[in-house]
Amino acid sequence: MGIILRCPRARMENLVLLGLLGAGIWFWLDSMQARERAIAAAMHACKSVGVQFLYQTAALESLKPARNTQGHLVWRRIYRFEYSAAGVERRIGRAIVRGKVLEQ
Repeated sequence: MGIILRCPRARMENLVLLGLLGAGIWFWLDSMQARERAIAAAMHACKSVGVQFLYQTAALESLKPARNTQGHLVWRRIYRFEYSAAGVERRIGRAIVRGKVLEQ
């Protein structure tokens, strides 16, 4: 007959792994929301100046920690998109999202 010992360290490791998994899921969801915000802003900006928003998407160019207006630490993401005025040439545009706010 064996004795089974429960190790509190193993439970702690599981909690840490679960916490890391939760943080990863939160970061992914937050990034998807920021990307959608950047795409909507790019589409609106292109429409307002009469240019064509190409590919209907934006790519993450930069990700840095920054402070919001309340002083809280948030992610500052710069998204790159392409647009065209005449349908021939491609130009680069950028949408900057700081936390949940579109900066530029």
